[in-house]
Amino acid sequence: MSEEPGGAAYRIEDLAHRSGATVRTIRAYQDRGLLPRPERRGRANVYANAHLARLRQIADLLDRGYTLASIKELLEAWDAGRGLGGVLGLVAEVDGPWTDEEAARISRAELDERFGGRHDDAAVADAVELGVLEPVAGDEDSFLVPSPQELSAAAELHKAGVPLSAISSHLRELRGQVEHIASRFLEFTTEHVFARYLGEHPPSDTEAAEAASLVRRLRPLAQQTVDAELARAMRTFATRHLRQHLAKEEPPEQRKEMRAVEIPVGTMRAVERLVGAEQAAEFITAATERELHARSLDRLTANHINDSIIDETP
Repeated sequence: MSEEPGGAAYRIEDLAHRSGATVRTIRAYQDRGLLPRPERRGRANVYANAHLARLRQIADLLDRGYTLASIKELLEAWDAGRGLGGVLGLVAEVDGPWTDEEAARISRAELDERFGGRHDDAAVADAVELGVLEPVAGDEDSFLVPSPQELSAAAELHKAGVPLSAISSHLRELRGQVEHIASRFLEFTTEHVFARYLGEHPPSDTEAAEAASLVRRLRPLAQQTVDAELARAMRTFATRHLRQHLAKEEPPEQRKEMRAVEIPVGTMRAVERLVGAEQAAEFITAATERELHARSLDRLTANHINDSIIDETP
């Protein structure tokens, strides 16, 4: 359509083309109150730049993880004059990098060289699936490396003799555990810190700015806490592992028989919550010894009773 004095005017098909939304999506947004109705001019519905801007805002908020219901509330607040600056600033803060590490680029030849010079397509596909490598559009021989430290760790493990398939499996398992830790940390901080900013209505610009400031302050705490706890756990388990290894070298008369036993994860977590991770193994050992002692006493008691019965039998 032609340019109007008040700005551009679009048919719905033109609006869809410029915004990237489909005609069906635009009509659905109108029905849900997310997008103002077009102006009626004769037999035609006319959309303006305001509609295009609104569609782009909706797309941006959807990309940031907002639901259509929450987007509607945000847009209504904006239309009422409350503004979205603070909220979008908070969203930008949360979406920002949670590490100082910068992504790097690596060629396929460099990648092969770092992993022993072998051209392993299956391993590369695994790395892409895990997000350790990201393909570069238009360049089949290059990859983006979101975390060069993670790739370096994998290269060192492989150099030490760990198969690439084992590294991938370990990363999958580790990622699930770390995601659980991250989820628990977010639940904890939300409950005790951010709950007051997450009520039924969007926060004001002042509240959103305060929340964004808290995000900046708390962001490094998750990594610092995990680093400290990982160091403690590695020290504890490495020392225990070394002692177990040395115990195998002791003379037979001084050696304690040791056998690995699998304990259900739920049971182990319950024990760790009860006595702490450092004391869990000792607690299980002590509990097992107590149970064995109790059962031995039960057998002795039962034998004594049986003997008494036999003695009293005429």
